Amino acid sequence: MEYRQQQVQCISPSGLHRMAYTEWGDPHNPRVLVCVHGLTRNGRDFDALAKAMSGHYRVVCPDVVGRGKSAHLRNPAGYQVPQYVADMVTLIARLGVERVDWVGTSMGGLIGIALAAQEGTPIGKLLLNDVGPIITVDSLHRIAAYVGADPTWATFADALAYVKLISAPFGNLSEAEWWFLTENTVAQRADGRWGFLYDPAIAAPFKATFVDKDIDLWPIYEQLRCPTLVVRGAQSDLLPRETWQQMGARGPRAQLAEIPDVGHAPMFLNEAQISVARDFLLKP
Repeated sequence: MEYRQQQVQCISPSGLHRMAYTEWGDPHNPRVLVCVHGLTRNGRDFDALAKAMSGHYRVVCPDVVGRGKSAHLRNPAGYQVPQYVADMVTLIARLGVERVDWVGTSMGGLIGIALAAQEGTPIGKLLLNDVGPIITVDSLHRIAAYVGADPTWATFADALAYVKLISAPFGNLSEAEWWFLTENTVAQRADGRWGFLYDPAIAAPFKATFVDKDIDLWPIYEQLRCPTLVVRGAQSDLLPRETWQQMGARGPRAQLAEIPDVGHAPMFLNEAQISVARDFLLKP
């Protein structure tokens, strides 16, 4: 095994919870890269990127609480960005470093924006993967249609077909890549059926606060000062092209990169996409 499975204890208003993470590379390397996944995914999404970067960084890929191998919150109202940011601060303290670079896909990017906007932030470089200060209502409707539904399937093949369907915007992936993305987000349950590795209750605050309009986070984005790269899937419904372009002129004046033939979101499973991240992160 090329990674180490670790965990850290975090706290919420409803009590303690455990956050799992995978760690790649030299555990004593002071140069740390934190990679944070999207809403219903988990840290294993970054295996290919972590392996590629592990010669340069200690790469840490957490399962945000309620996902993957992490615990579930007692009170689902806690499944929101402020709790996730608090957990990441605890994680960084556990790592024993003052600074980290950050790759955040979708929700993981929003967590990164919130943390990078803080005075005294530990984030040095910030890569935002297909997310920005405008979250479109169309993408919110698409997400609301499946998150929290908790479907189950009789076979792994049925689960694979479902993941291919709801994750079609990931692009033209190989059969091996689809298998990888599925096997790390579903598991067989006690009754023999297969289901997702996330707490369906993560949808509760999302749906409770749902408003039928775009979400505007420009005031937070404009507080960012760290070097920033925004990667956009060329067919993304979550990060509009106009917003992506404006991100290059406002706030940290981000560098911009676009991945062809992909929607929401690029998954950094192939060298062409990994090289975009590598070039930004390793540039002096």
